[in-house]
Amino acid sequence: MPLQSLPAAGRWAVLLAASALAAGLLQWARLPAALMLGPLAAAMLVQTAGGAVKVPRAFMAVAQAAIGCLVARSMTPAIVGGFASHWPVFVGVVALSIAAAAGIGWTMSRLRIVPGTTAVWGMLPGAATAMMVLAEAYGADFRLVAFMQYLRVVLVAAAASVVALLFVHGGGAPRFAGGYFPPIHLLPFAETAAIAVVGGGLGLASRIPAGVLLGPLALGAALNILGWVTIELPPVVLIASYAVIGWNTGLRFTRDVLAAAARALPQTLSATALLMAFCGVLAWLLVVLLHVDPLTAYLATSPGGVDAAAIIAASTKVDTPFVMALQTVRVIVVLAIGPQVARWVAGTLKQSVPQPEPPEPLDLGDLD
Repeated sequence: MPLQSLPAAGRWAVLLAASALAAGLLQWARLPAALMLGPLAAAMLVQTAGGAVKVPRAFMAVAQAAIGCLVARSMTPAIVGGFASHWPVFVGVVALSIAAAAGIGWTMSRLRIVPGTTAVWGMLPGAATAMMVLAEAYGADFRLVAFMQYLRVVLVAAAASVVALLFVHGGGAPRFAGGYFPPIHLLPFAETAAIAVVGGGLGLASRIPAGVLLGPLALGAALNILGWVTIELPPVVLIASYAVIGWNTGLRFTRDVLAAAARALPQTLSATALLMAFCGVLAWLLVVLLHVDPLTAYLATSPGGVDAAAIIAASTKVDTPFVMALQTVRVIVVLAIGPQVARWVAGTLKQSVPQPEPPEPLDLGDLD
């Protein structure tokens, strides 16, 4: 029976079964972030097979808040001191990665690989939803922007997982020492839930991308550093959060988006690989300048989503606070200057590159 003929409950059943199978195979292969990459791959297959479903926004918000709490749990006074000591390096690395992304996008547009200013918006790392909104306002094809943004998230997550597997001998998927259903300590769990609700609400009110993740992260980190709370996250909550984030990314790869991007796929892959390689050079600089381990540096500079970086970092033996500190700085800088940089680059293109007709407006709620 074709997937599109199934009711929503049936399509969800197929997605759940495929996600469990894929995650199980990746865990068996001891691949880091298997609990996210498995559902992500399953969602892509189900979506392209006509079994589209929609992840409720509430589920995604809860998942991001949980990941924010997960990262906050690893924040210590030591990492605050480290950031204060190295903030110029952090800002410099982030600025270089944004400049490289804008330069690659500008080159793709000048060579007419991707029409108009689409490539500029599509290559900027982080804040994917904001880039799509700005691309539509500027007359670019936001469908291709969506494809470029989330293709990069998938490639970066896969590459980071493989690199983690190579560096962490005997590592792999996250292990839960107390099993999948350990005893829950009510007070710490209630404190964690409060952090997720309050921090997520503040992040949502701020109206910045990833705010639902960054709000609990900031609030939980502050309280954890002060020693006022104990953050507790049951394994079942983390597994569900990984799956929801994987589905949310995989389900964005609709047939329409894939068809619109098919002709530019080789060039888009090459551009993404170039950006990843450039960020790899930045990682090497972090190793040399700050003497961090190579895997930590790679994950910190990888140009993917902050939530994917959090999951991969949490499932490997790396300095998670360092990774998330640099990733968070990048999100902040992209939100602060990324759109202005993109507008400036797009303005230079308008003088020499004919602009295509913009596509019909698309309901961005389906891509959010």
